[in-house]
Amino acid sequence: MTSIDEQPRLSRRGFLAAGAGALAAGAVAGGWTPAFAVPAGSTASLGSLGSSGPVAPLPTPPNFPDGIALFQQAYQNWSKEIMLDATWVCSPKTPEDVVRLADWAHTNGYKIRPRGAMHGWTPLTVEKGGNVEKVILADTMTHLNSITVNPGTPATVTAGAGASIEAIVTELQKHNLGWANLPAPGVLSIGGALAVNAHGAALPAEGQTPLPGHTYGSLSNLVTELTAVVWDGNGYALKTYRRNDPAITPMLTNLGRCFLTSVTMQAGPNLRQRCQSYTDIPWQELFAPKGASGRTFEKFVAECGGAEAIWYPFTDKPWMKTWTNSPTKPDSSNDVTGSLGSLGSLVGKPPQAREVTGPYNYIFSDNLPEPITDMIGAINAGNPGIAPLFGPAMYGITAAGLAATNAYDIWGWSKDVQFYIKATTLRLTEGGGAVVTSRANIATVIHDFTQWFHGRIEYYRSKGQFPLNGPVEIRCCGLDQPADVKVPSAGPPTISATRPRPDHPDWDVAIWLNVLGVPGTPGMFEFYQEMEQWMRSHYNNAAATFRPEWSKGWAFGPDPYTDTAIVTEKMRATYIEGVPTTENWDTARTRYNEIDPHRVFTNGFMDRLLP
Repeated sequence: MTSIDEQPRLSRRGFLAAGAGALAAGAVAGGWTPAFAVPAGSTASLGSLGSSGPVAPLPTPPNFPDGIALFQQAYQNWSKEIMLDATWVCSPKTPEDVVRLADWAHTNGYKIRPRGAMHGWTPLTVEKGGNVEKVILADTMTHLNSITVNPGTPATVTAGAGASIEAIVTELQKHNLGWANLPAPGVLSIGGALAVNAHGAALPAEGQTPLPGHTYGSLSNLVTELTAVVWDGNGYALKTYRRNDPAITPMLTNLGRCFLTSVTMQAGPNLRQRCQSYTDIPWQELFAPKGASGRTFEKFVAECGGAEAIWYPFTDKPWMKTWTNSPTKPDSSNDVTGSLGSLGSLVGKPPQAREVTGPYNYIFSDNLPEPITDMIGAINAGNPGIAPLFGPAMYGITAAGLAATNAYDIWGWSKDVQFYIKATTLRLTEGGGAVVTSRANIATVIHDFTQWFHGRIEYYRSKGQFPLNGPVEIRCCGLDQPADVKVPSAGPPTISATRPRPDHPDWDVAIWLNVLGVPGTPGMFEFYQEMEQWMRSHYNNAAATFRPEWSKGWAFGPDPYTDTAIVTEKMRATYIEGVPTTENWDTARTRYNEIDPHRVFTNGFMDRLLP
């Protein structure tokens, strides 16, 4: 018997099953429902109990705007550390629909959060354990995904906020255009990528002149114009901002504090690039101090430009990748040479680079199914001592996979050699951030960090503890230099991690130092907290500064994003120091509150970070 104050409840499994049934029935206005979704008002939302525990249906939003699909759907971020059994999701078809949503939310006391690919770790969309009864996630990728290439000087591309980066550069390539600096996952929505100033692992080699239209900083620095939903004094409305408008700079990297509906971004000539992999360099050699002999990270950057190291735990030799601009297909007669010797002397190297015609060429890492990650997490939760076996196993898979798939040396268009993370890639938690410094300090920064990391991991191993079981990832990119922008500009993105420091004009690179771990590993967040505190202290001097990576883990306490001092004080200080008082954290916060004074585009965490 059920008491009158009890609601019918639905398990996670039952919720998804009910959603699948509703999809089959097509029970939504307009006949469209996304996978595993329950339309508002459907009786399927009151399913039976399931084995994973009950879930209460969310109260139906009142007077929801007509013509915009509304449904309940589970939410899961990339590492599955923020999981909600049910959220309200809508799918606006036009920018004007987003305006109607904002006005409705203001009137009815709801929050609107833009939703893209959900390839992130942070609570910028929804909070872990947060109350989402009055939160609507606005799916941008289903309809707000148009792409138009605009010829001119510079050439530009205009894209809806939900267009994926891969779709954008694929369209650019049809016009012999592209971007030099791409993040590894192509699935990211452009709106989501700009919110956290997404970046790649690209720098110009020594003596190389960047081509007009490109940037080696973040994607945010490519924006020439954007359209957002803002308060106009009477209601929410669409407004377009050009890059020379001072009001645009906080919106170029906005953490989801505003809702972009479209962006226009410059592009440059499409680049052919060679990506070479190495698995035979000892980490002590690769991460040696400045000026050391041998095959060092510092030398790879100087001679190739793009460089990334993936160092599996408890192994001696990282997976080192380099990207070199190469207009023609390399072979044994035109290998790049220099202080490193022949860059073609690779383990398993074919007679010439293999041409690739599409992205995601490391199938040995791209196609690990999620259940394997879940299994590893379960094993580690009860047996963390598996870590010394897991790292070498992953190294072995990598080395064997590169040889078996002829992927040690590949050549193709930039997108085809830079995209390598898919939805089936091993899903791990990440902590770390960016050290902003000069190219002359690359070796010192990396050497100091890897020595510290190795020492701490060995210390914990001596105590029978294994808080980390994923790889160290090290990559470099440039900063958001004003000279890269080929239209009149009001300045760099205000709160971008790759924003230059005017008081240190010699600082021209961001070195990204991240450490990964399987979700659920005992002691992992405590290790991240120790690492974050060390990085904040060690890289805080006349030679460098530390900034968290917006999309990854930071402010570690018992959980990520829970260190109150970092969230409410130190993050602000990071974007106050060394930048003009007319364009800093405080002015960005003021601008967000001007364009959204009713705080429709926010959540509880954002209210603490950007009050």
